[in-house]
Amino acid sequence: MDFEQLRTFLEVSRLKSFSRAAEKLGVTQPAISAQIRSLENESGARLFDRDGGKVTFTAAGRVFEPFAEHCLQMHSHIMVTIGELHRSPRGEISVSANEATSLYVLPTVFAQFRRQYTRVALSIVRADRSRTMEGVLNREVDFGIVSVPVKDPRLTVDIIHKDEVVLVAPSGHSLVPRGNIRLEELPQQPLLLPKQGRQRDQIDDLFRSHDLNPRVGMEVESSELLKRLVIAGLGLGFLPRANVLTEERAGLLKILKVDGVRLIRELALVYRKDKTLTRAAHAFLEIATGRARPHNSPSAAKAK
Repeated sequence: MDFEQLRTFLEVSRLKSFSRAAEKLGVTQPAISAQIRSLENESGARLFDRDGGKVTFTAAGRVFEPFAEHCLQMHSHIMVTIGELHRSPRGEISVSANEATSLYVLPTVFAQFRRQYTRVALSIVRADRSRTMEGVLNREVDFGIVSVPVKDPRLTVDIIHKDEVVLVAPSGHSLVPRGNIRLEELPQQPLLLPKQGRQRDQIDDLFRSHDLNPRVGMEVESSELLKRLVIAGLGLGFLPRANVLTEERAGLLKILKVDGVRLIRELALVYRKDKTLTRAAHAFLEIATGRARPHNSPSAAKAK
């Protein structure tokens, strides 16, 4: 039994397919089958049921999975710790975030990180919240940035950004000279709303708590598109303040104060609690959170 066989076993279990596991690992399907047969011979039990192309765990396979994961985590920990004893951070870090976060939050963090750690490559994977969470949990990316709350017990959650969600209007709107609006007046205005997500939940809760029904002019998937539609005069919209500062300074739109209303957005950096942190990942955490972490902490103990 070797680590390559364990990696193959976990890839088959994750993808539920021998052929897709072979494609992901860059080997032939017969090679995958041979490694699984070897594991099954050594363990004395079938690990997968193969029925009409569908691959599922046997009872033995289900028991085997957590031990395989633990062995590979320990192997990674050993190799990282030994290999990086005398080296400064290097390698690659991948971060998954949605479009707006990639545009308005990550550039500042990445710029600060690159000034200090020039040998670490950084990559952004642009994805919605659910896909970001999936990518982190499946170890496809190192970190994700999502809105809170995050309740998955497998994840560490560190708040890295906080700002206000504000009401914006096109610069020529009749409400702009007033500068503010009562919440009870908003149902008279067409609202452009995100189709789903934490921000939409906040807006729906706001109107529901005041027993009001908003006049929905349009629902859109992208916050950038929502902003452009507001500028074009199609309605009012709620957006994070950080996302609209440039357009406000340019006079393209205006922020309106809603009397008695303050919506707060918090973004968190999330990563698996059992993740082996490299030195580069540890350094990125310090930059992103603005907090130094003791090198004898559980996370730092795994750092490269």
